[in-house]
Amino acid sequence: MLKKIALTAGLVTLLSGCATGLSPVGVGLITDVKGPITATTAQGSKTGTSCATTIIGLINKGDASIEAAKANGNISTVASADYHTKGFYPFFGETCVSVSGS
Repeated sequence: MLKKIALTAGLVTLLSGCATGLSPVGVGLITDVKGPITATTAQGSKTGTSCATTIIGLINKGDASIEAAKANGNISTVASADYHTKGFYPFFGETCVSVSGS
């Protein structure tokens, strides 16, 4: 019985915090949240997006940086940057950054 409790506690500890991303309201079992990173008074006619994903916190890949989003949208001056985090935690998560600018 003690082994089962120790194993369960170990698994919960290993999986807690895995596959999390940005969220202004916290991360729940199912998450689909958008939020701001930064904004200026400039207007943006171009958009670019970059994403990163995680699977159980063991396989993490992608580049969700503002620089990658700028490159994907051919943007030199950023007007605004937002993120979108979605996932089924702690199993899968994705965070994307979208920028607008010129």
